[in-house]
Amino acid sequence: MNGHSDAPISGAKRLRQLLADPSKTVVAPGVYDGLTARLALAEGFDCLYMTGAGTSMSRLGMADLGLTTFTDMHSNAAMIASINPSVPVIADADTGYGGPINVANTVRAYARSGVAGMHIEDQVQEKRCGHLSGKLLVDREVYYNRLRAACKARDESGTGIVIIARTDAAAGKDANGNGGFDEAVKRLTMAAEIGVDALFFEAIQDEDQCSEVIARLPKIPVLLNMVPGGRTPIIGNDRAHEIGFRIVIWPTIALEAVVPAVEKALQLMKKTGKTPEDQQIGPGKLFEICGLKDLMEFDEAVGGKAYSSN
Repeated sequence: MNGHSDAPISGAKRLRQLLADPSKTVVAPGVYDGLTARLALAEGFDCLYMTGAGTSMSRLGMADLGLTTFTDMHSNAAMIASINPSVPVIADADTGYGGPINVANTVRAYARSGVAGMHIEDQVQEKRCGHLSGKLLVDREVYYNRLRAACKARDESGTGIVIIARTDAAAGKDANGNGGFDEAVKRLTMAAEIGVDALFFEAIQDEDQCSEVIARLPKIPVLLNMVPGGRTPIIGNDRAHEIGFRIVIWPTIALEAVVPAVEKALQLMKKTGKTPEDQQIGPGKLFEICGLKDLMEFDEAVGGKAYSSN
């Protein structure tokens, strides 16, 4: 019987190691499919973020209005996490897709798939992007029960998946009229008492409020969401670290790069009948980005001849 002590570290364990080092802030670019994940990995990022908005747009061609199901989100997160299992992937898990039993099922499924961290929010099931107006929240106890279910499922899974509590209370209200900055602080303070691993205060209004968030929240890692054109002004990663944020996600970085480039290429083809002159990467390079060399080396290592040039 052969032991394998050199087995790669899991994404969840690696994420916990990163968060245990207060000298660093985890920076996670937003990816939404295998290609954008490959590109981010090639640049050496220590963590990736699977964006729910990007998943909705790329898989369904629909705006982020809660149309993605558990199956949509889980299958995408699982695929992205599988590309390099030792690089942590933090994934959007929306509301957990139902009551406490559903939330627990979501946590177990994400954990089994190698997802390193996930965030659960306090919007109603008919949710929307955190940077849109008119968000409706569940009441506090419903939210807290979601988090209790998530933490219990985390502990029972034995994977160490990182549970991040997100609140949209700063820019939303529940049926009792509870909302605003103080409500968001109250909800995340209780989330920390319940036992989540990190906190996500959505839609911070300015840099001064960023500092207030860090000052008033419990001293566990706090995530900053950077969406250009959203409710929170853009703050660089170094400045975010100085303020005290331990995770910074950039959900739309790949989306905002891809959309104008594809639009331009399609417009040119429509006009001239051919692709842009600067868009001739070729299939070989494209396949290399997506692991062609590693796949061929694996095939050769086990005696395969399918990709031999001889």
